[in-house]
Amino acid sequence: MKTVLTGLLLPFIGTAAGAGCVFFLRKNIKLSVQRALTGFAAGVMVAASIWSLIVPAIEQSAAMGSWAFLPAFLGFWFGILFLLLLDHVIPHLHRSAEQAEGPKSSLNRTAMMVLAVTLHNIPEGMAVGVVYAGLRSASPSITAGGALALALGIAIQNFPEGAIISLPLFAEGKSKPKSFLLGVLSGAVEPVFGALTVIVAGLVVPVMPYLLAFAAGAMLYVVVEELIPEMSAGEHSHVGVLFFAVGFSLMMALDVALG
Repeated sequence: MKTVLTGLLLPFIGTAAGAGCVFFLRKNIKLSVQRALTGFAAGVMVAASIWSLIVPAIEQSAAMGSWAFLPAFLGFWFGILFLLLLDHVIPHLHRSAEQAEGPKSSLNRTAMMVLAVTLHNIPEGMAVGVVYAGLRSASPSITAGGALALALGIAIQNFPEGAIISLPLFAEGKSKPKSFLLGVLSGAVEPVFGALTVIVAGLVVPVMPYLLAFAAGAMLYVVVEELIPEMSAGEHSHVGVLFFAVGFSLMMALDVALG
C-alpha cells in the first residue's frame, strides 16, 4: 500500500513543486520556454501511453490470440470519447486561447484556466492508478519499476505544468500564495482519480487491459487537442518539437531502464 500511495502522490508533488516556482521567479515564462516545456510534456505523455499503457494492455490480452488488440482498441476509443465528453461539458480556457471552450459560464478567466489544466490531469492520474492497480494484482506485464517509471515521468512533466499555471496567474495580478494554491489545486485531481482507478480496477481485474488503454486514449486526446497545438503555434515551434523528442526519449528510457 505504501508503494501505491507513493506512486499516486509523485505526479501531484511534481505539480506542487512546479507551482512553487512562483515564489522564486519574478516574471512569466518566455514564450520559447513555454513551447519547450509543452513539447516536453507531450513527448512524455505519448511515450507513457505507448510503453506503459497500450503495450501492457495488449500483452495482458495475449490469450485472445489474433484478437489480442481488441481490449486495447476498445479501451483506447472509450478514453478518447470520455475526454471529448469532458471537453464539451466543462467550461475551460487554454493558456494561449482567447475563446473559452465548453458550455457558456460565468466563471472568470482564472478559474477556467485552472479547469483546463485540471481537465488534462485527470487521465494522468488514471494512468498512474491503473498501472499500480495492475501491480497490486500481480500482472506479469506490469513491474514495480515500470509503474515507478510512469509515475516519475508524469511527475517530471508536471513540474513545468505547475509553473506554467502559477506564473501567469501571478503576472495577471494574483498574489504569490494564491497563484501557488491554484497551481497546486490543478494537480490535486491526479491522486484522487488515481486512487479511484486503483479501487475500480482492483474490484474488476479482467477489465485491466481496457482501463490501461482507456488511460492511454485519454492522455493522447490531451496531447493532440491541446499540447501539440500549443507547442507548434507561432514562433519557436521547432523548440517545441525538439523538446517533444527529449520528453519522448526520456520517458522511453525510464520505462525500459526501470521496467
